[in-house]
Amino acid sequence: MAGTQFLCFADYMLYKGNNTYNINSCETIEFFYNIRTDLDKYKYAVHITKIILDVANENENSYRMLQLYLNTLYTISETDKNLDFVLSIFNLRLMCILGFKPQVEKCTNCGIDSDIKYFSLRENGFKCSSCGKSDKSCIEIMPVTVDAIKYITQAPAKKIFSFNIPETAIKELEIVTKLYLNEKLEKEYKLENLF
Repeated sequence: MAGTQFLCFADYMLYKGNNTYNINSCETIEFFYNIRTDLDKYKYAVHITKIILDVANENENSYRMLQLYLNTLYTISETDKNLDFVLSIFNLRLMCILGFKPQVEKCTNCGIDSDIKYFSLRENGFKCSSCGKSDKSCIEIMPVTVDAIKYITQAPAKKIFSFNIPETAIKELEIVTKLYLNEKLEKEYKLENLF
């Protein structure tokens, strides 16, 4: 029973029945205990789990998605990082895995790679200061947020949570990644109160 609890990561031995899989045995690997003892951490873990359940398909190779999910749960459980920051990183990296990687090398309109000041939801990436003014789907962002978005989309999977940004940039990143995820998945995901 311990291996079937919510947020329990384990190695399962399954056998296929007529219509479903049945668990023959399991060996627990990680319980994420610290999430179970902190309601704020639990709320964020429930939220990312809902998103994963919506985008993962049965009998498909979802290794990269599982890796992101486990790394995110570990970061929530074992660190004191800002939870909105962790969620923003998760949202953007998940979009990259699902094939919605934004254009972060240059302006999506004119192609220049300097003076980047906007993120365009319609054009799926960065826009320079002149091109962004004419795009109503653009969100103005600071250079530190530009760098954070670049890092999240390009960093190795094990290192995506190994950086920090100021509180003001966390707010910008949160807005961009939340809107981007909601638009691409065509669903509004909200953090729900547990009470």
